[in-house]
Amino acid sequence: MAGWQCLKRLYLRVHEPELAAEADEVTQAIIDQGAEVGRLAREVFPGGALIEARHFEPDKAIARTSTLVADSTVPAIFEATFSYDDVLIRVDILERLPKGNRWKLIEVKSTTRVKDYHSPEVALQRFVLEGLGFQVVPCLMHLNRDYVYDGRRYELEKLFTIEDLTKETDALRKDLPTLIREQFEMLGKDEAPEVKPGAQCEAPILCEFFKVCNKPLPVDHVTMLPRISATKLASLTELGVTSIRDIPSGFSLTEAQKRACQCVRSGEPWFGKGLKKALSELECPLYFMDFETLGLAIPRFAGMRPYDPIPFQWSVHVQEKPGTELDHLEFLAMDSSDPRPAFLKELCEVLGKKGKIVVYNQGFESGVLSNLARWIPGYESAVENIQGRLWDLLPVVRSQTYHAKFQGSYSLKSVVPALVPGMTYEGMDVAEGEQAGVVWETMIHGELDESEKKKAREALLAYCRQDTLAMARLLEVLREHAA
Repeated sequence: MAGWQCLKRLYLRVHEPELAAEADEVTQAIIDQGAEVGRLAREVFPGGALIEARHFEPDKAIARTSTLVADSTVPAIFEATFSYDDVLIRVDILERLPKGNRWKLIEVKSTTRVKDYHSPEVALQRFVLEGLGFQVVPCLMHLNRDYVYDGRRYELEKLFTIEDLTKETDALRKDLPTLIREQFEMLGKDEAPEVKPGAQCEAPILCEFFKVCNKPLPVDHVTMLPRISATKLASLTELGVTSIRDIPSGFSLTEAQKRACQCVRSGEPWFGKGLKKALSELECPLYFMDFETLGLAIPRFAGMRPYDPIPFQWSVHVQEKPGTELDHLEFLAMDSSDPRPAFLKELCEVLGKKGKIVVYNQGFESGVLSNLARWIPGYESAVENIQGRLWDLLPVVRSQTYHAKFQGSYSLKSVVPALVPGMTYEGMDVAEGEQAGVVWETMIHGELDESEKKKAREALLAYCRQDTLAMARLLEVLREHAA
């Protein structure tokens, strides 16, 4: 499957694995979550047998699989291992069907739908099994996004959905032998194939050799233009243009991209004429608010669906009057109990009923609040009040500011260091939202001693506090430059 994404990725995995980037804590959490989904999926097939041979013991795994296939009392085999035409596979779930050598081939994924890149993986497994004489129904088992957990026990038949991929894998069958042969031929060469960096570097997954092929680019590279399309990048490449400074004056660009070019060439930031009007409705008291959440594949608390984010932390900075110091209030769940009731109760108390609430990307906070109102009875009107007071800083930044140091991104992590002198996220123990979720989960459920828990708590509080303080400082800068 690595070769399906990119032949160079496969070559490096086989011949130069030491060049691969190590999985960071967020990537490892995703891997661990996928393993948890796989274990739970097996429970849908009671009486199934697991092939427990380690990954470097394929012969042992194949022999054990052969024994279980021959035993008609075994309804399903987990991690069933087969080899055909020098291709080795491990099937997540192989379910025995009535009458003859008929089986359901089930690949388990932690996604909530079938994705395009799933079909080749299932097709390859089908190729091997049919080559060995099995009759199979190729399927993909994934999570059901509409399943609602009751908080007591998982209804596994509802939590998971199994979809037949016969049609999708039929379309790939005739090309598989050729593709497999091409991969073997490539692996037999002395050097990795020449493959230009492109979309395959990040899709369907971020390649572990991304930095091998994608060297750091200068800040004026054309890829640093905001929302630059692949088509426009290809056109610029044909023209031999790599620097924003060299883009021809008549080249088709959006207004935002033209502003970015201007800032790169001049070395000066740009502030729009509409900035003053955009900020005019912000009057004290002002609240600057940010949430941290953790999205889990398997819902943890009552009323939740797969990947519903668990809100576990918030930070609020308050400015009661113009020119006054900011007050800061915060919440962080510190045990494994359901954090949602306390999260919402304390947030409502802090925000009161009047005053604009400044956020960065309103859709996220508003969505979390809608979920909380659905989960926790009695807060509908309070949540509606808060949602009605939300004021999104992101669209103002997008339409009324630009700095060359944004490098095409309007994320808070890019905007604040460029516009607010001395404010940065570099060097923080927690510096990203996904990382915050992983650190919180480790703090709550990991095997940490008290000093490690204290360090994790301090890092989480510092990160969330930084986000709301950053919005307040950014607003000050924008007001200074409002015409």
